[in-house]
Amino acid sequence: MILIFSAPSGSGKSTLVHYLLSQRNDLEFSVSCTTRPPRGKEQDGVDYYFISHEEFEQRIRDNAFIEYESVYSGTYYGTLKSEIQRIEQNGHHAVFDIDVMGGMNLKRIFGERALSVFVAPPSVEELERRLIQRATDAPEKIKERILKAEEELMQRDNFDIVIVNDDLRKAQQEILEKVNRFLSK
Repeated sequence: MILIFSAPSGSGKSTLVHYLLSQRNDLEFSVSCTTRPPRGKEQDGVDYYFISHEEFEQRIRDNAFIEYESVYSGTYYGTLKSEIQRIEQNGHHAVFDIDVMGGMNLKRIFGERALSVFVAPPSVEELERRLIQRATDAPEKIKERILKAEEELMQRDNFDIVIVNDDLRKAQQEILEKVNRFLSK
């Protein structure tokens, strides 16, 4: 089974994914590739595989991705087929922390094998406050992320579940219950 978490940047999806991974030992995080530089304490091979544009484009030509796209002015993000194979060989369910378009693409590919979760902020204003407080992006990048978030929020109905992350403990409990129910099918 596949668990897909998508959200506008700053909605708290990574926090919810890390919580979920700490609660179930049958889940494994799928590490995506990106051409953007690491932010904050991100580590290569843990949070993302940080690769060059040239290497990413070579992997596109090699058909190494199950899905990929260019997000935020030419920055590539993609899901490697080898990551899914690695996780399945370990006997685990794959957990994706992925942008909204990538999440919809994965749901189309995996269908009923996947639970797609959209993590929504309580408001765009709260989202902006979180991005500013996170202090990992320049003001112009935050503005770009807010504009993209407004577009992404319109896609929430394309997901199986919408979790509004206005109270972290409540959101954690809700997502754990929904994932437990999905994986017990």
